[in-house]
Amino acid sequence: MRDGTEGQNSQNIIRVGLIGAGANIRGVQIPGFRQIPGCEIVAVANRSLESSQRVANEFNIPRAYANWEELLDDDSIDAISIGTWPYMHSTLTLAALERGKHVLTQARMANTAQEARDMLAASRRRPDLVCQLVPTSQSYRIDNVLKRMIGDGYLGEILSVKIQRLQTRFADFGGALDWRHDPEFSGINILTIGASYESTTRWLGRGNRVMAMSKIQVPYRIGASGQPSAVTLPDHVDVLYELANGAQVHMRASETTGLSSGNQTWIYGSEGTIHVDRRQNVFAGRRGDSQLSEVANPRADQAFYRVEEEFTNAIRGVEEVTMATFETGVHYMEWTEAVHRGSQTGEVVYLPL
Repeated sequence: MRDGTEGQNSQNIIRVGLIGAGANIRGVQIPGFRQIPGCEIVAVANRSLESSQRVANEFNIPRAYANWEELLDDDSIDAISIGTWPYMHSTLTLAALERGKHVLTQARMANTAQEARDMLAASRRRPDLVCQLVPTSQSYRIDNVLKRMIGDGYLGEILSVKIQRLQTRFADFGGALDWRHDPEFSGINILTIGASYESTTRWLGRGNRVMAMSKIQVPYRIGASGQPSAVTLPDHVDVLYELANGAQVHMRASETTGLSSGNQTWIYGSEGTIHVDRRQNVFAGRRGDSQLSEVANPRADQAFYRVEEEFTNAIRGVEEVTMATFETGVHYMEWTEAVHRGSQTGEVVYLPL
């Protein structure tokens, strides 16, 4: 595979505009784009002209716009990076594609599965444009070793999986109401289960039916006004879903599990077991072993973050987007919506929706 810089000249410079400039854009994507030869960040639109100008001054970006419409009307921009909360992802993606611009957007993909499907449909109408989601980086360290072991048959047939994504601190009664607790900005995604599911599909494949129970343990949080505000998104959820081979996956996520053992994963097979501890160390054992042993996972063999490189390489025709496509996003959006529906109705929800 070429490195994306061959034959580069002033005619194939990629000019990127930023819409939204939160912590991930400032700390990860701006440096990421600037490491790529022939890629320039030329404009930014944040919440106001003043905040846009502050970001432009901090990072020496030539143009600051008062709003995203002005930025998208800039014909010199080839691609946009969307760094807003999920509630704007669909609107911005559709508008950018209409104006002929490539799109990279933060996860999660949108507020609802229907918005995600609209984004996918729009991208298919413009196959000449690259569309990509920032993939979850929760599992980069372990992705390759787990895919290798499972693919090589270490487990035999997968029988069941247990995934826990638990905070170790106690319930934060009276804590701040942030955007992840607000469905207006975050949609109906519960905690970070969408990102956790996206990770597990890399090793285990997709789920096909979902059951769930959830609860709001902390019913009020302090809003921007300083007053208590009712919480409508659960802070504790148990999900049971099925893999293609019939294996059952139990995922538990919670913000209210003080002194818990934290994040862990267990994958049980007919011939072996794999365990990932809270520090993402991998342990495994096979039939006949008396205990699990740590699995070597050299840093050189681990996956790593390269989103901006993949995006710009795809624009140049050097490689295809694999992490994460809009198709991937639609599936995890439908899965998270299935969790929501199942927890509300008590019914089994089948995928795809």
